[in-house]
Amino acid sequence: MIIRKAEIKDLEQIMGIYELARSFMKKQGNASQWGQTYPPEKLIRKDIEQGNFYVCVKQERIAGVFAFILGEDPTYQEIWQGAWHSDLPYGAVHRVASDGSTRGLTKACFDFCTKIIDYIRIDTHENNKPMQGALQKYGFRECGIIHTDDGTPRIAFDYLKN
Repeated sequence: MIIRKAEIKDLEQIMGIYELARSFMKKQGNASQWGQTYPPEKLIRKDIEQGNFYVCVKQERIAGVFAFILGEDPTYQEIWQGAWHSDLPYGAVHRVASDGSTRGLTKACFDFCTKIIDYIRIDTHENNKPMQGALQKYGFRECGIIHTDDGTPRIAFDYLKN
C-alpha cells in the first residue's frame, strides 16, 4: 500500500469513501458520529489545499483516507476525566475512513504517521467500536474525553512511540 498526499483530483473518490464509511458506521450502531453529511467536501478540500490530507492507494485505487495535522489542535487543548500522557509536540489524526476492501489500513495509517512524529493524538465516538479496537490493538492509550467544535464528546487516545 502506498500512502501519499491527496490532490484535488482525488476529491470525488475521497467523498465516495466517506459515503461508504458513513453507511458502515450506521450498520455498526454508530449513525450519529458523522451523520449523513460529515465530513463536508469544503473541509476535505481545505485539508488537501493545506497539505494535511492523505490517501492510501492499493493497486492504483484509493482504498482509505485520513487527515494528519502536525502541531497544536484546538480540540485537544482541554481534556476531561483524564489527561494526555505527554506534552511533546504531536500529530493529530482525524477522519480516518476506508472503502472496506483492505485489511490493515488503520495500521498502515498509524505506521505512516509515527514515521513522521513520535507522538500521536486521536479521538473517536463512544459508539465507534471498530476504531476503538484498532486504536487499542496498535497501542494507543485512552486519555479522557474531549469535545468537538459542536460540543459533542469524544474519547481521546494517544500513542507515544518507544
